[in-house]
Amino acid sequence: MSGGSQIKRLSAALGAEVRGVKLADASEALISEIPDLLCEHKVLFFPDQHFDQQEHVAFGENFGELEGHPHLTNSDEEQRLFVLKASRGGVADEWHSDLSFLPKPALYSILQIMSCPEVGGDTLWTNTALAFEKLSPPLRDLCEGLSALHNAEPHGRPEVMFIHPVVRVHPETGRKCLFVNEHFTRRIVELSVGESRTFLDYLTNWVKSPRFTVRYRWQPGTVAIWDNRSTQHNVLNDFEGERVIQRVTVMGDELEGEAPRWPPYTRQGGPSDTSRHDRMLRNYLKSRP
Repeated sequence: MSGGSQIKRLSAALGAEVRGVKLADASEALISEIPDLLCEHKVLFFPDQHFDQQEHVAFGENFGELEGHPHLTNSDEEQRLFVLKASRGGVADEWHSDLSFLPKPALYSILQIMSCPEVGGDTLWTNTALAFEKLSPPLRDLCEGLSALHNAEPHGRPEVMFIHPVVRVHPETGRKCLFVNEHFTRRIVELSVGESRTFLDYLTNWVKSPRFTVRYRWQPGTVAIWDNRSTQHNVLNDFEGERVIQRVTVMGDELEGEAPRWPPYTRQGGPSDTSRHDRMLRNYLKSRP
């Protein structure tokens, strides 16, 4: 990174803080460098930015098509930006990658903290490429043969769903990344209900290991940019008062990954039929061309 900028790594797994740049006046050279830095660090933090909404949208448009949020009404700037005011109990305090229930999930998320409590409300990110690589070889092999159903149930839209590979290939680095999360992933398609629940619990707990993560303490005006293809994140719901964010989302592309090695498990009758997510899977499969 050119000029007087400074890059400081924040953990062994991922994350870097960048100082000495002004994103609202970012040069073409800086814009072109950010994707490379994200491939290396996964999430970048830029303190002391203080975007207004127009600057935030303009900066995000350098990286692709923007979508404010498909299920929130408090979007602005022609629905490309949303502002979220949250008190304790109103934050995304489950690990997730943004909009994983869409056919083309979020690519980058660009968030500015407008105000935050003096204590609490930190965000954690995890490196899902590293998490996949540290699985044992038999589990890595199993994961690559599976797919998973994601839906927008946490947003009150359970009918919005899509099936993705459990392991996606990052198109720029070639690294394989786990792509299941506790917030949006409902079912591993090729496993029975009980098997899916057990294995999903294992994988979604595995990515939370501290050795894969970074934790960031916010200050107002800090901008974070992260790559949803190789990370998940989680807001700590441990604060009093109000926490206000402003965010744009750069929309992504279709996932690259291996085709499932087994057919969907859709047994009818017996215990599996009592599962709402099993019925959801069958209905989704019937609706596909």
